[in-house]
Amino acid sequence: MNEDKKFTEEKPRKRASARYQRKSQGEKLKTETAAKKAYGKKFRHGKKNVELTAEEKKKLRKLQVQGRHKIRRNIAENATAHRQVDHANEDKNVGTQALNKGVETAENAAGAVKQSIYSRKLQNKVKKAEAEVDRHQAQKNLMKKEFQRAANKKTQKEAANQVGSVSKKFVDKAEDLVGRFAEWLREKIMDNPIVLIIAVAILIVVLLISGSAGLAGGMVGSFSDTTIATSYTAEDTDILAVEQDYKDKESDLQNQVNNIPTTHPGYDEYRYNLAEINHNPFQLAALLTVLYEDYTEDEVQSKLNEIFNAQYKLTTREVVETRTRTETRTGTRTIHNSDGTTSTETYTYEVEVEYDWHVLVTTLTNATMDAVVRNMGLTDDQMQRYELLLETRGNKAYLFEGDPYANPDPGDYQDYDIPPEALTDTRFANMIREAEKYLGYPYVWGGSNPSTSFDCSGFVSYVINHCGNGWSVGRQTANGLLTNCCTRVSRDEAKPGDLIFFKGTYETTGASHVGIYVGNGMMIHCGNPIQYTSINSNYWRNHFYTFGRIND
Repeated sequence: MNEDKKFTEEKPRKRASARYQRKSQGEKLKTETAAKKAYGKKFRHGKKNVELTAEEKKKLRKLQVQGRHKIRRNIAENATAHRQVDHANEDKNVGTQALNKGVETAENAAGAVKQSIYSRKLQNKVKKAEAEVDRHQAQKNLMKKEFQRAANKKTQKEAANQVGSVSKKFVDKAEDLVGRFAEWLREKIMDNPIVLIIAVAILIVVLLISGSAGLAGGMVGSFSDTTIATSYTAEDTDILAVEQDYKDKESDLQNQVNNIPTTHPGYDEYRYNLAEINHNPFQLAALLTVLYEDYTEDEVQSKLNEIFNAQYKLTTREVVETRTRTETRTGTRTIHNSDGTTSTETYTYEVEVEYDWHVLVTTLTNATMDAVVRNMGLTDDQMQRYELLLETRGNKAYLFEGDPYANPDPGDYQDYDIPPEALTDTRFANMIREAEKYLGYPYVWGGSNPSTSFDCSGFVSYVINHCGNGWSVGRQTANGLLTNCCTRVSRDEAKPGDLIFFKGTYETTGASHVGIYVGNGMMIHCGNPIQYTSINSNYWRNHFYTFGRIND
């Protein structure tokens, strides 16, 4: 009993002596106070009124300082790792960065909580955290559902808005980060319920942000990439200036053709085999965009010369022909008179004489701009971009509005109905019946029949020759049809079946374009393609020349 009393009757609130603290663990547990203190040390929690010795306080402060240093080291290591991930992230889209940031924040929070458990502030929460252990599985299931819901949402929206590789990269990286985040959860925080709760809350916020901002960023990025791919990226002023430079080259070429007799004098005859001089400005702008993107006028001058020389070839050659002509000669002959005398007389006679006829043949070929592009050795990607720019007209159709050679699509009046009263004229009805067979045929430089398609004058010449009206004009140019085959009539006198002529659509003298007038301010002509067109547009009004009636 005395021995028991020795261990139980101890004065309360009495500080243990230094001598007692040096006793063994078994000896410490002989008193109730010592037992409580040992229990407190084991679980590192207790009531605030528990008094510590100076040595205990010193050790606790040292432990807390060490914990803070470790937290800072972990945070620094996590930040460095995520900076490396961000640097490798080429797309830098909002959703991916947000998800990375969430992982980083969760890691830092985990480190902070794990170290802070040794501080006094969290000691009171240990028992409550232990009570949450049984809820781990439910929380894990909640996280899985959040991941699946977010993944499904991204998949659906990506499928509806996917435009190229940008969206694909976004989804791939997001999926990779989600997987990495889940793996980190399994390895790092499943043993700590408090961290799990924090991670779930952060993850929900991150998924909400990345699901909206990330998707929006991906959509905007994809839309931006698509817009750039289908657009001329140079300034309008530079595109128009370059187009004018090319037209100036064509004008110089036309002047060179016109001046052949002056620059090559002394020939008996000058013959011409000339393609029309013109090009589709959208094709030129598309090619330069593919090659240079945001080009300037000065930057492309050398390339313009290369393109021009590939499109046009002007050659001359001399031909010497042997011809015959009738010449009158004077001769003398002897006359025998009846009286037996003789005399001489002069007389004239004709002879066929051969001679040389010197001809200069001038030939101009136009390979077409499109053919030049396709023979430049562009890569498959460049050709696809070129064709896409043609289809969209670089999203700048207004640049060359009204140019008859710039319209790659059928006109607005492809199905124009001729007024019935106009068709009572048999000759006109015959012309329209023939002309409408070729609606939609493309414009082809120098084309003059259905097998090659047509240019403007080739189309009208073919219709005149094959409509059944008994006309035969051969293959004429626009100006040739006006001067050789028609009689001019005024606008007020013009009627369906007359030809309508325009000038200045490209650099040449006289008429440069021709169509068949069908009445009511409409014509059928070979633009690009063959189509019905109103002659009252600004472009055609500005280039109108005259009407002509076909000679019988």
